[in-house]
Amino acid sequence: MFSLHIDTARTWRGGQNQVLLTVNGLREIGQRAALVAHPDGVLRQRAAEGLELIPLAPRTELDLTAAWRLARVVKRLQPDIVHAHDAHGVAMASLALSLGGATGAGGPSLVVSRRVDFHLRSNSFSRWKHRQVDCFIAASEAIRQMLVADGVSPERTVTVHEGIDVDHVRAAPPVNVHEVFWLPHNAPVVGNVAALVPHKGHRHLIEAARLVNRQMPDVRFIILGEGELRESLERQVREYHLEKHVFLPGFRTDVLGCMKGFDLFAMSSVTEGLGTALLDAMACERAIVATRTGGIPEVVEDGVTGRLAAPRDHAAMAQLLLALLADDDMRRQMGAAGLARVQARFTVERMVMETAAVYARVAGTRHAEDTAHLPAGG
Repeated sequence: MFSLHIDTARTWRGGQNQVLLTVNGLREIGQRAALVAHPDGVLRQRAAEGLELIPLAPRTELDLTAAWRLARVVKRLQPDIVHAHDAHGVAMASLALSLGGATGAGGPSLVVSRRVDFHLRSNSFSRWKHRQVDCFIAASEAIRQMLVADGVSPERTVTVHEGIDVDHVRAAPPVNVHEVFWLPHNAPVVGNVAALVPHKGHRHLIEAARLVNRQMPDVRFIILGEGELRESLERQVREYHLEKHVFLPGFRTDVLGCMKGFDLFAMSSVTEGLGTALLDAMACERAIVATRTGGIPEVVEDGVTGRLAAPRDHAAMAQLLLALLADDDMRRQMGAAGLARVQARFTVERMVMETAAVYARVAGTRHAEDTAHLPAGG
């Protein structure tokens, strides 16, 4: 089986890590896998060794030039599967397979990863491109159910939970977060790792931090990540006079080591496809406090590996944080249970084997509906 993977993102987030894990994992089980990535993207830099690597990304969703270049790549390489991992990748792949004449039984099948629990867009081009997909691989059952609700036939959807390299996480050297971030000695630390974007709900986490610090003034919160909301979140921290309690150090390459220095891991997402940062934290044996939204309840077993609160309910989150910060034994038990759960259900090896099974099922059965003509952009 030969799969051609497409990810057009310039930045590095959980989705790009999943792409690299998938491509490398497929190669490890003996399958050929090539990667189309943004010429200036972090994924291309990290995938530079040992991969068939094609630097290509569209300037817009409806970039016919990029699609034509991809069509030539597909014609030259002749993969069995084209696997698009992001929205612009889906558009470019759909156009390429149509422009290049690679539709019908003789062309590659189009597989699409869906990692966000957002509804599909309903404009004409979006509807057209999604009709070209043979199979959507949903990162959680919550996402799969949303796809079906948006009109995708159930037989064209499958849930494959994302996975992590547990051995890699376990091998990461721990970071003394108290020294690195100049925290008071023995101050309890609540950590979060997520892009600073609206759906991650950081403002609710900062609201919860304010409530926690009223009862436990020693607690410190570290939010690792970058994004568009940095200024507004920093302003919120200042307005609440939490400058000595809530820190936003930005993006770090030693994030796994930092997780090992947290006493608790918190995720305050308003929506969340699955949350691979949760998997990393559980592999680090950290107890979790998170929101009951999207695919999170499929990862965090409430009362066993962590506790769940309703999204946007910062008061409930604060109470759960306080309860676990006050109970060392419970945190240790939940941390151990989290590691066991990840090892049993969320490994990269399991994810790769299930992905390969999807390829075997759909290969050679490219969905040809509505490929006779392209719609107008919109």
